[in-house]
Amino acid sequence: MINNIRVERAIKRMTQQQLAQLVQVSRQTINAIEQGKYVPSTVLALKISSVFEKRVDDIFQLEEEDWK
Repeated sequence: MINNIRVERAIKRMTQQQLAQLVQVSRQTINAIEQGKYVPSTVLALKISSVFEKRVDDIFQLEEEDWK
């Protein structure tokens, strides 16, 4: 899964720590999601998309390998 959290954070001039506080996770969790090392739960993905006022599929996209 790929995501554009880093881009969305830049648009809002938001740090990983600020986003983490808003969605109630650690900064390390946000970092791991941005790097593609961690796939967020549905609830967390919804919280993140809500912060950016976007749809979940505007933030997160499946890659071809995710279908295998």
